[in-house]
Amino acid sequence: MMNFGTNAAHAMRQKGGILEVKLDQVVLDAETVKTYQDINPGPFFRLTFSDTGHGMPQEVVKRIFEPYFTTKKTGEGTGMGLAVIHGIVKSCEGDISVHSQPGKGTTFHVFLPCLKEKEKPGKKVRLSEDIPPGTERILLVDDEIALADVGARILEKLGYDVTGKSDAIEALETFRKEPERFDLIISDLTMPQMTGFQLAEEIKQIRPDIPIILCSGFTAATTKKQLKSAGVSDFVTKPVNKTELANVIRNVLDGR
Repeated sequence: MMNFGTNAAHAMRQKGGILEVKLDQVVLDAETVKTYQDINPGPFFRLTFSDTGHGMPQEVVKRIFEPYFTTKKTGEGTGMGLAVIHGIVKSCEGDISVHSQPGKGTTFHVFLPCLKEKEKPGKKVRLSEDIPPGTERILLVDDEIALADVGARILEKLGYDVTGKSDAIEALETFRKEPERFDLIISDLTMPQMTGFQLAEEIKQIRPDIPIILCSGFTAATTKKQLKSAGVSDFVTKPVNKTELANVIRNVLDGR
């Protein structure tokens, strides 16, 4: 929702406009789902984002979900916002449709399948999971300050000593000054000044033994070969699940 909102604001920044956000429920039949990719007939929640901005020609619409594709000027965007959205929606077995015309705004429809009730009445439901804690020292890097702050708070509650940075170059300099200070590096993959892969390669030149975990909302942007060649220990998909992250950290630190 933040990525959609940011794009809409950018599209309407010159003349202003209206951003409409709506959530409703629809049923897609066997004929309707043919117009979408890899979704099955059934009930869906439809999340609609509609803006009155400058709109897009069809040649641009066809490419907007491609990683690193952007129509913004240098420094205004990385071209990963919609790619991240697409990755999240597809991982939930949903799909997105786009309707846009130059001068007439843009509308995105996000279709997410409704979850079916699996628990039988009277059956006990486990409300919490065992989340492994730790005390190691972690350097956390994410160019989105809000995400860096949230991530640091989550890890600190688990017992870790966290140093958060929103600038990859600054994070590299911090590590270069005290390479033995940290036990683990956790970094976002897509950052404006230096990618997570580039940061990992620089850090490994300084201290080859330190484990590194990369995070991204677009899983297709990485391969096992890329992770291995950069010396990355593991990969976590955004939005980050607290339990999953805690377990990945322990697996990496404990050498499992």
